[in-house]
Amino acid sequence: MEQPDVILIGAGIMSATLGVFLKELQPDITIDIFERLDKPAQESSEAWNNAGTGHSAFCELNYTPESENGKVDCKKAIHIAEQFKLSRQFWSYLVANGKLPNPENFIHNVPHLSFVWGNENVEFLQKRYVALVKNPLFSGMQFSTDLEQLQSWMPLVMENRSKAEKVAATYMPFGTDVNFGALTKSMFEYLNKQDGVTVHYNHEVRKIKQKDDKIWRLKIKNLVSDETIKSRAKFVFIGAGGGSLLLLEKADVKEGEGFGGFPVSGQWLKCTNEEIIKKHHIKVYGKASVGAPPMSVPHLDTRIIDGKKELLFGPFAGFSTKFLKNGSYLDLIKSIEIENIIPMLSAGWHNIPLTKYLVQQVMQSDEKRIKALKEYFPNAKQKDWQLLEAGQRVQVIKKDEKEGGILEFGTEVISTSDGTLACLLGASPGASTAVAIMIDVLNKCFGEEMSTSIWQEKLKIMIPSFGQTLNENPELCDSIREMTSKTLKLDY
Repeated sequence: MEQPDVILIGAGIMSATLGVFLKELQPDITIDIFERLDKPAQESSEAWNNAGTGHSAFCELNYTPESENGKVDCKKAIHIAEQFKLSRQFWSYLVANGKLPNPENFIHNVPHLSFVWGNENVEFLQKRYVALVKNPLFSGMQFSTDLEQLQSWMPLVMENRSKAEKVAATYMPFGTDVNFGALTKSMFEYLNKQDGVTVHYNHEVRKIKQKDDKIWRLKIKNLVSDETIKSRAKFVFIGAGGGSLLLLEKADVKEGEGFGGFPVSGQWLKCTNEEIIKKHHIKVYGKASVGAPPMSVPHLDTRIIDGKKELLFGPFAGFSTKFLKNGSYLDLIKSIEIENIIPMLSAGWHNIPLTKYLVQQVMQSDEKRIKALKEYFPNAKQKDWQLLEAGQRVQVIKKDEKEGGILEFGTEVISTSDGTLACLLGASPGASTAVAIMIDVLNKCFGEEMSTSIWQEKLKIMIPSFGQTLNENPELCDSIREMTSKTLKLDY
């Protein structure tokens, strides 16, 4: 029986981030990582499976809702921008210390732009801009309704657009594109070289149970040899993306009772015309359709994948009973238990419009997808685009005293009271805020170690702003932006 200190389940960006954190903070720690596929970052972390933009709230309009009294709420946008800055600092530390290769393998400058049309939306965008730009995290943002300015920012979007149409955009030059698949693979390459770290691919965790001694016992199937191995550890992290819920249910912990999952699939339109791709170097985000889940906010998205510039539009949402792209159609059924059936039924009842929307998206024709694209690229032609399958997301369903069960969009860390197990559920903004999420895991599950001066000092070396709020400290915010830009070879 293997006996590492820590077991990480899943080889995505979350496990990679936590594994690196733990080895930096405690070099003698032993870690085993189990992944059911044959290499890392094949599900949500993979570049073609997610938006991968480096969600920093610069352009995502759903992070700044407008209240009934017309006021724009910036709290979520500021919070996510703070979290993304933590990620940039952590990556900068790894690059500067030779633990990650050339940053151009995974991060590039791509401006972030929000685009709207119609009087009401233009008014909202201007209010959003006024509310955001006064915050240090959003300094440098620009707003315009001038057609010539908009043409220079986003030529494809403005091509052949009616001059009578009321349009507006905000432009953030400091936006980035992040390939989380490449980043995850590089982090695993680094972990693989560390003493005490073993990565097991083609290994699926089948059973997980805690005994009276608080040690976790796992049974793992080698999918190549068909052998079963056993392992035990003091701490287990479940970071298996859509597969996390089923593993949490197998762990049978009180803290996991009542949680359910609502799967959402996705598709992209990928541009195949190199001349069109050359004309666009920006991420253009719009407003989501009524009833659409947050991850379905439409965007015409420049991506740098494996060193090549790509252009995507979407994602188009859909419904599947799978919890993973490489999962089973029985996943949703398997997830239903006595403890979560009421929350799941209640959440389903209260989200019938969402279900209807997802079904409509699944049934959508190629012509309707191109029609949606033409709202952002009027000259789009169907022959220049092909449809690709994106990744699978599982939204969190949880108990609610008033509603019975609610559907939540976002991520949630579930940890046991003894701090021996943590599980990450949910989706966007996920990968972009992985560092902040894993610091949360460290606080919940390694609280004693986190309070020591050794760990605190090491965290401040890795993340210079650790323990401080950048948005409340303009000088520090500016210096962090400058430092990380220099290390990560980004414009400043």
